[in-house]
Amino acid sequence: MVAYDHKKDTAVRRLVLASSSPRRRELVASLGLSLPVLILSPDVDESTPPDWTPVQIVEQLALLKARAARSLLAEDEDRNAVIVGADTIVVLGGEVMGKPKDESDAFRMLNLLQSQDHEVYSGVACVHADDKSREAVSHRMTRVRMKPLGADQIRRYIASGEPMDKAGSYAIQGLGATIVERIDGCYFNVVGLPLSLLSDMLAEFGVEVF
Repeated sequence: MVAYDHKKDTAVRRLVLASSSPRRRELVASLGLSLPVLILSPDVDESTPPDWTPVQIVEQLALLKARAARSLLAEDEDRNAVIVGADTIVVLGGEVMGKPKDESDAFRMLNLLQSQDHEVYSGVACVHADDKSREAVSHRMTRVRMKPLGADQIRRYIASGEPMDKAGSYAIQGLGATIVERIDGCYFNVVGLPLSLLSDMLAEFGVEVF
């Protein structure tokens, strides 16, 4: 994590979440921050070099999203804000799994994941809206084991629609909880926003969760 001296900082008066994910919105809301929260959904190119590690992918995409959201803020808006970007991927045996392209791709992912241990990486970036020198980025990794699944079970889960916008084609906070056998690490990291990490990073900007 990149840290910096915030003794010269003035108080942050707004948090901007650079994500269209309803799950991340709910997680930020669960922190009960006294700050108003603005939601922005920047349109960014999420393609990455093939030689990037999972850590590089999630950290750099989280930072890219946060910076893109900064550029969307209007000039007359309160610029004394911290912007949060996040990115999540699933990794199995070196293969990076993002959101499925279609139902066939979702079936392929779930069929590979069943009965296997895999890793979920989430990157988190915090950037100041008005001071480009103030940026912090980090990540968390959680190991997940999925239960053995039959082809019919996978198809029924896909038919629910839940896998179609999720990294790795499952949602641990939804029906996907029924196909996960165990996890080792932060649960909220698998949902898409590790709250313990986020709270530490916000503290670097003078924003205390409690």
